[in-house]
Amino acid sequence: MSTDTVTRTSAHVVPPLPYAESTLAPIISANTIAFHYGKHHKGYVENLNKLVAGTEYAEMTLEKIIAATVGKVDKIPIFNNAAQTWNHTFYWSSLTPKGGGEPPAALKKQILTSFGTLDACKKELATAATTQFGSGWAWLVLDGNKIKVVKTGNADSPLAKGLKPLLTIDVWEHAYYLDYQNRRADYVTAVLDKLINWSFAADNLG
Repeated sequence: MSTDTVTRTSAHVVPPLPYAESTLAPIISANTIAFHYGKHHKGYVENLNKLVAGTEYAEMTLEKIIAATVGKVDKIPIFNNAAQTWNHTFYWSSLTPKGGGEPPAALKKQILTSFGTLDACKKELATAATTQFGSGWAWLVLDGNKIKVVKTGNADSPLAKGLKPLLTIDVWEHAYYLDYQNRRADYVTAVLDKLINWSFAADNLG
């Protein structure tokens, strides 16, 4: 999934996973994917479609809905479900079987410029993911010409802050609790070492 806006003419749908449910195991089990993707992500999409039906948001893309509803108290349910729909689709693409390793050359060059080393970048991502209080997300983003790490709570997204997401790690409990219980740090470390999709981040960097 790219961050580009596309024209939408029908109800939002849950996009196919980029891989089979079992292929992220043993880092993330098929059981976790079945609940996370098959229940939680699907639920956000279904709720969003109900909330926007017959409204000014009905034919908008997710990106436009997020931009139009952020910070509006009376639109919080729409924002939350639109942002969570977008965040989750982006998260699935941020993971890949046999991920981790070295980023593509152009991305690595930018990471070295922004963080000094790849390990420093990964450490900052891990810190953001493990210190996010409660539910939320850790993101690698492009802010102008610099790559940064940010974290957001609940459904919030860098899109709402004018930042360009490159990849994300979901730290809502439903992302890891069946496999890791309260060991969020172990989940985050395993994702960064074995599943993180640097090629996806490189594509988003452009």
